[in-house]
Amino acid sequence: MNKRIEFHTHTILSDGALLPSELIRRAYVADHEAIAITDHVDFSNIDSVIRATKRAAEGSSGIEVVVGAEITHVVPEKIPKLVGKAKALGAQLIIVHGETTAEPVALGTNKAAAGVSDVNIIAHPGLVSEEDVELANQNGIYLELTARCGHNVTNGHVAKIASNLLVNSDCHGTELITNAEAEQIARGAGLNEAKALRLIRRNATSLLNKIL
Repeated sequence: MNKRIEFHTHTILSDGALLPSELIRRAYVADHEAIAITDHVDFSNIDSVIRATKRAAEGSSGIEVVVGAEITHVVPEKIPKLVGKAKALGAQLIIVHGETTAEPVALGTNKAAAGVSDVNIIAHPGLVSEEDVELANQNGIYLELTARCGHNVTNGHVAKIASNLLVNSDCHGTELITNAEAEQIARGAGLNEAKALRLIRRNATSLLNKIL
């Protein structure tokens, strides 16, 4: 199986446990091709987080490091503005923290994210509607199947109604996953082997090529 491409991780720049350099090193040792650092941002910290992530990426070697951000608990009507700011600051990958059932995310977040073409991934979108899935498809936005406990209880629903999917770890410490584990997550969500491998290989590679 191809090397792992991971699009959703957190460091001490938000609520993760490791320095960016340590997480990047662990991804390298775990045979990742690429890792995105996507710490939580809102209007209060987006400037400092993206600047720090860019510096971390510049100091790395041996692995592709993607400068990202996860827009988190921002009121839906202000999501487009913050997405624009993230792009202007140099974010290569933009995730929006979706309407997971594990947290009190504002209703309408999935729809707002799905309507912004510069968004790349809606993370753990919970009981996302078919209408929002279709809007995300139109804008080339991926929906996430997640390894993270709590957020993952709706993976089956997401996999049932969406096809533009990725499997991510949502790593906050050392819990990076392998491609074999990603396949298990996709299969556990109800996808057959061919579909599981397609989203792990083709979809991940396609997104990486798009943002680099």
